[in-house]
Amino acid sequence: MKKEIEQFDSIVIGAGHAGCEAALALSRTGNKTLLLTLSLDAIAFLACNPSIGGTAKGQLVGEIDALGGEMGRNADKTAIQIRMLNRGKGPAVQSLRAQADKNAYHEEMKKTLEKEKNLFVRQGEVDKVELDGEYKIIITRLGLMYKAKSVVFATGVYLKSEIIIGECRENVGPNGFKNSSKLSDSLSALGIKLLRFKTGTPMRLHARSVEYNKMELQLGDNGIMPFSFMTEGRVENKAVCYLTYTTPETHEIIRKNLDKAPAISGEIKGIGPRYCPSIETKVVRFADKDRHQLFLEPEALNTQEIYLQGFSTSMPADIQKEMLHSVVGMEKAEIMRDAYAIEYDCIDPTQLKPTLELKTIEGLFFAGQINGTSGYEEAGAQGLIAGINASLYNQNKEQLILKRSDAYIGVLIDDIVTKGTNEPYRMMTSRAEYRLLLRQDNADMRLTEIGRNIGLVDDERWQKFQAKKGKMAKIEQKLETKVKVDEKLSNLCKENDENVPKESIKLRDLMRRNNIDIYKLDKTYGLFDETEKSLLEFVNINIKYEGYLKQQQEDVEKMLANENVTIPDEFEYTNLKGLRKEAIEKLSQIRPLNLGQASRISGVSPADISVLSILVKKFKEK
Repeated sequence: MKKEIEQFDSIVIGAGHAGCEAALALSRTGNKTLLLTLSLDAIAFLACNPSIGGTAKGQLVGEIDALGGEMGRNADKTAIQIRMLNRGKGPAVQSLRAQADKNAYHEEMKKTLEKEKNLFVRQGEVDKVELDGEYKIIITRLGLMYKAKSVVFATGVYLKSEIIIGECRENVGPNGFKNSSKLSDSLSALGIKLLRFKTGTPMRLHARSVEYNKMELQLGDNGIMPFSFMTEGRVENKAVCYLTYTTPETHEIIRKNLDKAPAISGEIKGIGPRYCPSIETKVVRFADKDRHQLFLEPEALNTQEIYLQGFSTSMPADIQKEMLHSVVGMEKAEIMRDAYAIEYDCIDPTQLKPTLELKTIEGLFFAGQINGTSGYEEAGAQGLIAGINASLYNQNKEQLILKRSDAYIGVLIDDIVTKGTNEPYRMMTSRAEYRLLLRQDNADMRLTEIGRNIGLVDDERWQKFQAKKGKMAKIEQKLETKVKVDEKLSNLCKENDENVPKESIKLRDLMRRNNIDIYKLDKTYGLFDETEKSLLEFVNINIKYEGYLKQQQEDVEKMLANENVTIPDEFEYTNLKGLRKEAIEKLSQIRPLNLGQASRISGVSPADISVLSILVKKFKEK
């Protein structure tokens, strides 16, 4: 008897942060979508730190939200503390970060998925992927079969994952969840190159056993913008965090036991994240430092578990305890869950197009940690783009590619598919060359229209966006007002160490002065009664940084000149005269879409690009 194959428009494998965004994007754009997950209890699970956002990551969450994704809304609903990082620095590097209630985040996202009429959530382990013409057949461990035109792989760190604590190894996923044992082999059989990476997580402590009086209190910020442009009001701070430090004794315990540290001894073969190393790696790498920062963050409001950020380790359990008790305020701390490292399979992301579709097989998309990235936010961003492009693929429409000048999401995807990564990739503000244009506060202005055209921005969000644009136009209009030289203006200038103008001046021109901003104008002239502070701040930044923004925009236009020179699919690099051998190898492997992408490939020089531009032009003329 032939087995029944249930048909969908799209299938998403994995329900972490990438899988949730992909499944919602597909179902909300009219695709009958199946979301398969190893465990319903692991949907949107915050496997590591109980937080959303952070440096550069906050920008990603804002962009996901502006395009019509879910992460920002869910973070606002479940946040228990919120802070704006880098407030003392320029607006280009300021990023929102929230402590999320770990349990509530999972529950809220699961509810959101279950309410989608086109989305079918199913627990099950995928063992095999087969190709059948334009369809892809998914076979589960229980022998169930599903087919769809497009499939999004968002398997996170679950492919052949192993938890490692000292000499103990266990074939499970994060938190002891079941792993995926056979899907890696099926991907390899399709010709997909796999890598082996690793990451880790710290121990969880019982709150009652921590001596907070020895630590520094870390409060949330009041009155700052939430992640989602749809969230009304402000996020309430319901919890506090604490800062403490390791000690020379901690470092001595670690050094004495390095032979038992899998991350140091070579027992762990997978490549770990450079920017989020284990505590033993930090002690070895930064031997001159006598202490390292550690943050205590509550996991949720309905548990006493505390996350010890900065203390990731794979040391044996007994040594973990000894290390912990040497930390300031942790002398009597009780461990509730041991820290561990996790090794897992992922793919080489250079096998993907900038749409996150596999180059060699149409309709297969990959998103999240399976692409060699780290972080919930990086995963959510890729999941959203993969879901959008799988939907567009189903409709035989041109797929979406966000440029580096459009969004941090564009930088992230361009980096991994063009340059690849030899360690878990983490988004940072330094990776974005146009970061002043890509601020967290202007994500909706950059991306909402794109989300609307795709079909993810609903009428409510669109109306709110249009209303915001209208309010900002009124602010700009008021700033065109000229004020005469009178006592008000004289006092304003003198109080702020500015010269008094000799004739009437536009308010906008006053703002260009170093010591006068929109808030001081408002205080003097009462211009913006009841106008939201976030709108005033947006306009204030645009005027204060006008020159820098103009320069970055000019840089973008120069960059786009190369981005607009497309390289035809049938263009062959082999045996091209004038190109170095290394450049030919790299260009053949990556197969860039345009000269801009080609110029960012490691091993391709500016001289190679000059030659390539001539060769591409001749090829097109033929």
